[in-house]
Amino acid sequence: MIGPSTTKSALAALLSGFVFAIGLGISGMTLPEKVIGFLDVSGGKWDPALAFVMGGAVIVYGIGFKLITKRDAPVFSDKFSLPTRKDIDGRLIIGAMLFGAGWGLGGFCPGPALTSLATLAPQVLIFVAAMLVGMFLFSFFDNRGKAS
Repeated sequence: MIGPSTTKSALAALLSGFVFAIGLGISGMTLPEKVIGFLDVSGGKWDPALAFVMGGAVIVYGIGFKLITKRDAPVFSDKFSLPTRKDIDGRLIIGAMLFGAGWGLGGFCPGPALTSLATLAPQVLIFVAAMLVGMFLFSFFDNRGKAS
């Protein structure tokens, strides 16, 4: 049954996603050529603008995290769900490498790619399809490995 707190939580998530999508669009993170220009540090056409976007995001997150975690609980949940693992393993390193390669080759990471779906541009559709296939394959093989 969907109650008032579930509705409030869903509306907060929708609003947060909407604000995030607008921020991605305004900052240029949805433009593959801008992202690739940022990553091209040795090609002579380096575009440092996204460093300021990322720096601003880190500052806002850092301040927000400190303020929010001073509360006893989040607004729409009974407790905070914070990561507890602190180790760096092979799966994390390989995943980060695949993420970076996909970002560098396609000029998208998942958030901006999903935001850019509204354009129906072929490169976005191909990237999102490949991303979904990769997620499915990971889940399939990961679950298969856990079953044996």
